[in-house]
Amino acid sequence: MDSLKTKIHTKNAKITWVGTGVMGSPMCGHLIQAGYDMTIFTRTASKAESLKLLGAKMASSIEKAVEEADVIITMVGFPEDVEQVYFNGILESAKKNAVVIDMTTTKPSLAEKINLEAGKQSIYTLDAPVSGGDVGARNKTLSIMVGGERDVFETVLPIFQILGKQTVYQGKAGSGQHTKMCNQIVIASTMVGVCESLLYGKRAGLNLGTMLESISGGAAGCWTLDNLAPRILKRNFDPGFFVDHFIKDMGIALEESRHMKLRLQGLDLAYSLYQEVKVLGHGLSGTHALMIALEKLNQEELSK
Repeated sequence: MDSLKTKIHTKNAKITWVGTGVMGSPMCGHLIQAGYDMTIFTRTASKAESLKLLGAKMASSIEKAVEEADVIITMVGFPEDVEQVYFNGILESAKKNAVVIDMTTTKPSLAEKINLEAGKQSIYTLDAPVSGGDVGARNKTLSIMVGGERDVFETVLPIFQILGKQTVYQGKAGSGQHTKMCNQIVIASTMVGVCESLLYGKRAGLNLGTMLESISGGAAGCWTLDNLAPRILKRNFDPGFFVDHFIKDMGIALEESRHMKLRLQGLDLAYSLYQEVKVLGHGLSGTHALMIALEKLNQEELSK
């Protein structure tokens, strides 16, 4: 760990990045601009063009991408994607004493499985999902929640500090993912409340921008009000975080809750509402597209 810590502090560590989507691309870009030697593997080469211009190298396969890497970071879509890249490439090809960091939001049990299998090959792992959406990814203001061994966390902390404004060690493998589930549970019900407040304000004849100015400065103030409510007013439902991915996250949280003998009724409601958003064709829209489903439900109520 000491030699890797020195490499990271002196920007001599070789990093491989897997997954260059809405959030992965800017995050990877920040590390390149910080001076790290970066190799990329992505299934859609066109998504990495801007990173190539910054100086990243493209690998033709995931095996070639990771074989010389000191640190491997993954930011892919779904648990099945995580399983695919780790058990069909990364763990087979990474060198001993490499650190693999999964920043995808995925199942805590999968993080534990990766940690167990990696340990058999003298590879270190961290699960490090993030919160902050596309805005946080672009502005380096993400909140990063990390599970794994503390000394591994402390070794790669300078990398996390480039990507986010807050990085907190949560505990053993899987703890980062459990913390992200707590985050998503809060966000799910918060988004319902934000959208319903806009519906109420509109029906009451308020100027919605002026209304938001007042409530965002009080006890209701939150990231969702500041960043997503203005997009709703502009009818801009472009994704900072896909509805499809949020449904995936809520599904994981509900599954984990059942294992722990918990019933989370607010999350159940939000999950069902987001299923309606997907049915309306907005799976690839941002999570604030919940407004579209709630508007439709209210229009149906008025027409009765």
